[in-house]
Amino acid sequence: MNTSLLLRISRFKPILVKNLNCWTAAITKKHQNVYVNTYPTVLVLPDGSSINIEYNEPRKIIVLPIDISKLSEEQQRIMISKRKPKTKIVLDEEQEDDFNEMKYIKMKKR
Repeated sequence: MNTSLLLRISRFKPILVKNLNCWTAAITKKHQNVYVNTYPTVLVLPDGSSINIEYNEPRKIIVLPIDISKLSEEQQRIMISKRKPKTKIVLDEEQEDDFNEMKYIKMKKR
């Protein structure tokens, strides 16, 4: 008796049904990982040359990274110093202001 019940259940495969209609499209967004169109993009290679390619995402430019281990020691120092954050110059000097606004208010009352 148990085996016949198991056989009967195994005949029916569970079917997952999505109710797709206009309301679900209005509530959610269109999930699309790959763009159908291709977009003109500039690809900059590590040696500095550039190539115009068609890319599947809308981007203007793609820059490939430079391998620092292949550079000379002097060029490595220059590249590392370019990557460091630059220090901001702080000006401490404040100018003395001897502006007297009462002088101009008296002129306006005339």
